[in-house]
Amino acid sequence: MDRERAESDFSVRFFPLLEEIAQMRILILFFTVAFPMVLGTMTAAPTSSPSPAKTATATFGGGCFWCVDAVYQYVPGVLKITSGYAGGTVPNPTYDQVCTGRTGHAEVVQISYDPSKVTYDQLLDLFWKAHDPTTLNSQGADHGTQYRSIILTSSPEEAAAAESSKKKAQVLFSDPIVTQIVPLTTFYPAEEYHQDYYQNNKDKNPYCRAVIAPKLKKLGLPQ
Repeated sequence: MDRERAESDFSVRFFPLLEEIAQMRILILFFTVAFPMVLGTMTAAPTSSPSPAKTATATFGGGCFWCVDAVYQYVPGVLKITSGYAGGTVPNPTYDQVCTGRTGHAEVVQISYDPSKVTYDQLLDLFWKAHDPTTLNSQGADHGTQYRSIILTSSPEEAAAAESSKKKAQVLFSDPIVTQIVPLTTFYPAEEYHQDYYQNNKDKNPYCRAVIAPKLKKLGLPQ
């Protein structure tokens, strides 16, 4: 009887002790394995999504925009070229209106580019080589204010860079450079058929073969 009571007392004390040990083992396992993982997740530095590539724009006019567009097509870092009109007073001008010379607009291209691959100064260097900036309101057989040499700037930094580049380029010409450097107010994209004109019409329009192709060859660019 005493033995049975002793065994009963032992069970009463021993089995709860086993449960407490089991619970302690679970806690130890949590703090040694799971807790550091949870803590690491809570304190890990947040991941940032990659920032989009930076782009910039340059707006130039150097005669017929078909020619200028073709010159910049293969420049590494140039993302997109849009032919259009700028520098005038008539809103939303058409090609026919600009050709009259009465809207004040020049035929220009707006170049979207990646500054990490090509700089504004490099685009300006090609600008001076791609046309004759010493002829007022004309390029070759194209005459009128819409064909004037012009740089339209979007910031004081661009304006300063354009003025500096113009001074450096003067040594390349015997006559004074007459290129306008003015702030860009509004750029109007030209009609769709003017976009990528040389690429789409180089085998169709004699102007492309007679004027644009020789210009590209002179500059060492693909024809």
